[in-house]
Amino acid sequence: KDCNNMFVCSSCMASKQHKGHNFLEVTEVYKTKKDDIKKDTKELENHISPTYEEIAFDLENQLASLDGGYDKLTTTMSKQGEQWHREIDIIVNKMKTEISKIKVKHKELLQKHLNEIKQIQSLIKETLHALRKIEESTEVSPTIEYNSKIREFSKPPPKVKVTMPTFIPKPIDCEKLYVLFGQITPLSTVTEENVLSLNQPNTSVKELLDEPELVTKIQTGHKNPNVTCVNEDMIWTSGKSTDIKCFNIKGTTLHTIHTKSGSCPRYLAVDSDGSLLYSDNETRTVNKVKNGHTEELIRLQGWMPSNLCVTSTGDLLVTMHSEDLTQSKVVRYSGSTEKQTIQYDDEGKPLYSGQGSKYITDIRNHDICVADFWAGAVVVVNQDGKLRWKYTGHRSVTKNEEFRPWGITTDSQSRILTADFNNHCIHILDHNGQFLRYIDNCDLQDPTGLCVDNNDNLFVCEVSRGNVKKIKYFK
Repeated sequence: KDCNNMFVCSSCMASKQHKGHNFLEVTEVYKTKKDDIKKDTKELENHISPTYEEIAFDLENQLASLDGGYDKLTTTMSKQGEQWHREIDIIVNKMKTEISKIKVKHKELLQKHLNEIKQIQSLIKETLHALRKIEESTEVSPTIEYNSKIREFSKPPPKVKVTMPTFIPKPIDCEKLYVLFGQITPLSTVTEENVLSLNQPNTSVKELLDEPELVTKIQTGHKNPNVTCVNEDMIWTSGKSTDIKCFNIKGTTLHTIHTKSGSCPRYLAVDSDGSLLYSDNETRTVNKVKNGHTEELIRLQGWMPSNLCVTSTGDLLVTMHSEDLTQSKVVRYSGSTEKQTIQYDDEGKPLYSGQGSKYITDIRNHDICVADFWAGAVVVVNQDGKLRWKYTGHRSVTKNEEFRPWGITTDSQSRILTADFNNHCIHILDHNGQFLRYIDNCDLQDPTGLCVDNNDNLFVCEVSRGNVKKIKYFK
């Protein structure tokens, strides 16, 4: 045993080389190794090999659907091109119609002036005829009564000069056209670690309580509060003030941080090393607070940051909307580096409404969930940004107001919880968007931002009351 399982005989055992060593019976080692071989064979057959087969199958499926996916992409671009051509034709036809109207007006002006001139010409002709008759006549009266019209005819009407309209084509800025036409998002590669569960017990499935329980209520002092969990004993909160407060579960204020800009922080998150992140609409930034020091992590141009989410892989997801409230999108960052933009579906249609803030969270399978208040929907895409499903509420006799989700989070069971602002309750969904139940028995009023701690306790903000409530909903 001391010499790396070297085979020895009785002479060797008595020699100085192996004096004091521990010895094992060959048959025992043989039996143990046989058991190990049997165990490894079973593990390879039942766990490892099927896992690799599944990975290979998934990659083969991705390769098989690659052409179809890119065909859809080019079809969408072609449709956009056709739409542009139609719009350009409409503009050209509209301008041609406008020119036709101007032409008619131009013609009318010239014709009116011509008619005036011809009328005067006719009068001149009549006058000439009358003068010739008087000249040839010997009558006295017509000659004496004659009044000269030279002065009248020597002042022709003002000359009308109508300038033709011109078309001034604007120079074509190809770069601007490219930007206006659309956006091709960069190829996004997310490396996901494959973990093999080698005879490890499965995570126990937690069952929902029949009646969720209100554990505690913390008065934050904030109007329109937001919350994020540090752990089961600490939370960060913010609202319509310049300070961000850290409370323990008893409601005692542990720390207070003031925003660097002196403006109200929008939303909060805690990253993998426990540092606080917050978004600032005034400065269009996402900031990081570590050891009391605030540093700018991200600065946006033309966009305003909203909700934040730190994913299980350590990336940062930021929802944001354009300054004119016409567009919204989700951007993935690694540190300060932009990795992915999620904005449109496969048909080029916006995934999210333009106005309002969007709460965001991710599930363990890396799906990304967005609570879109103004659209009245929870929108879920996979990690590649492809739409998986939408949830637009679950009506009941008592929950008959319009569904307006204003907060979202997920738990260890990959269940999704979203705050229904109008119906004063929480909807619990499974990871495929199937409604499971409400949390509506904890006197919730105008619920908004949600988070769960490590033990799957739910924290809910109440807009009008300024409270954060801790609710237990698992057995």
